[in-house]
Amino acid sequence: MDGKLNSNDLEKVVSADKAHVWHHLIQHKPFETNDPRIIIEGKGMRVWDQNGKEYIDAVSGAVWTVNVGYGRESIAKAVQDQLMKMCYFAQAAGSIPGALFAEKLIEKMPGMSRVYYTNSGSEANEKAFKMVRQIAHKKYGGKKTKILFRDRDYHGGTLATMSAGGQDERVLQYGPLAPGFVRVPHCMEYRKHELGLEHLSGRDFGIAAANLIEEVILREGPETVGALCLEPVTAGGGVITPPEGYWERVQEICTKYDILLHIDEVVCGIGRTGTEWFGYQHFGVKPDFVTMAKGVASGYAAIACMVTTEEVFEMFKSDPTDKLDHFRDISTFGGCASGPAAALENMRIIEDEGLLENCTEMGHRLTANLTALMDKHAVIGDVRGLGLFQGVELVKDRETKEPVSEAEVAAVVAECGALGVIIGALNRSVPERNNVLCFSPALIATPADIDAITDAVDKALAKVFG
Repeated sequence: MDGKLNSNDLEKVVSADKAHVWHHLIQHKPFETNDPRIIIEGKGMRVWDQNGKEYIDAVSGAVWTVNVGYGRESIAKAVQDQLMKMCYFAQAAGSIPGALFAEKLIEKMPGMSRVYYTNSGSEANEKAFKMVRQIAHKKYGGKKTKILFRDRDYHGGTLATMSAGGQDERVLQYGPLAPGFVRVPHCMEYRKHELGLEHLSGRDFGIAAANLIEEVILREGPETVGALCLEPVTAGGGVITPPEGYWERVQEICTKYDILLHIDEVVCGIGRTGTEWFGYQHFGVKPDFVTMAKGVASGYAAIACMVTTEEVFEMFKSDPTDKLDHFRDISTFGGCASGPAAALENMRIIEDEGLLENCTEMGHRLTANLTALMDKHAVIGDVRGLGLFQGVELVKDRETKEPVSEAEVAAVVAECGALGVIIGALNRSVPERNNVLCFSPALIATPADIDAITDAVDKALAKVFG
C-alpha cells in the first residue's frame, strides 16, 4: 500500500460506510457489531483492506471483472484524457472511442457487425430480449416471442433478466416474473443423473443434453419460440463447461426451428477462457447476439455491449416511413465515452502482453493443481472450467455426490481469506447446490500466483474437512 490514508481517515471511511452504504449480496446485521471489509488499494493480482491485510485476488474483483489486474496507469490515463476531451453524449450520436472500439471488437468476432453500447451486462441482455420481441412482431406476426434460458445460467438482476434466470434462489421473493421465458435443462455431465442421462457420457451425453432443448421447443411450439439465451460456460450456476457435441447440436436445433441464438459472454468474454477472445469461439458457434460486460474494460470504466449481425441490424431499418420500424431504445450511460476508451486500452494490453496465451497456460496449471488436490481431499468431487475460469465442486460422498453444506463452503472461503487469498463460491444461486468454489484470477497470473491460490485451498480444505 502507498500509506496515504492515516488511521483517522480510515476510521472515518469505515464509519461512513457502516452508516450509509448498502452493500451488494450481504446481510448487514453483522455490521452492527463488526466492520465491513473495505478494499482500499489494488496492484496487479493483489488488494489491501482497511486493516492493511494483503490478499491475492483469485476472483478478479469478486465477480470475474478485473481481467488485466489492478493499477493499470495506461487505462487510467486513457480514461482521464477522454473525460477531459468529451465525457458524454447520448448514443443517438457517436463518439471517437465508441467508433474505434466497435471496429476493434468486431475484428475479434467474425460474423458479427454491430455494437450497441449499454452500461451493464443485465442491460445488454435486456436489449437483446427486446430486439427478439420486436423481431417477432416485425417478421412473425407477434408469435415468436418466447425466450428460452437454461437451468443454472444467470443473465442479470433486472426483472426481465431474472425471468430468464436459471438460479432459483436469485429470484425468490421478486415475483411475479415476466411472462414468455421458458427454462431448458442444464448440461452438466457431473450431474447427468438429474437429467435421466446417467447411462451416457462424452459426446453422446452432450448431444442428448442438447436434444432436451429440442424437446422443450416442440412442447412449447416452434412457432412461438424466438430465441435461445445461453452462457458458453455457465458461471455462477456452478462453472459448467459444455460437453463435447453439445454446442454443435444446439446450433443445428436453432437453425432447424428458426430460433435466434443469444450468447451471454458477460463473464466469459474478453479472454477469460483463454486462447479465444470469447467463450463461444471455442465451440464453432455462430450466434445472432453476443452480450458482454465485466472484462470489457476490466472494471476501469462502466461499459457493456450487445453485439449482433448485419442480418439482424437490417431488420430494423427496412421502412424509414414507419416510426415504429427502428429499435426505439436508449441506454443513458451507454453514451459514456470513458467506457470504450478504457476498453480500447484494455484490449491493447491483452494483445501486447500475450494474455490470451498466458490465460491458457495458467489455466492448465490451475486445472492440474486443483485436480492434484483431489488425491488429498475426498471432498473434491469434480474440477471443471476453461482458461482462468474454474470451479471445484465439494461433496460429502463421491459416489452419491451429495453436496457439502453451504456453511462448510463458506468456512473454506473464510479460511482462504485468513490465509490471504480471496476465492469465490456459489451463493444464493441454486437451492441445495451452492457447493462449488470459484476461481477467476486475472489473466496476468503467474505460476507463483496459481500455486499460492491452490496452496491456500489445500490448507483450507484440510482445516475444514480434516
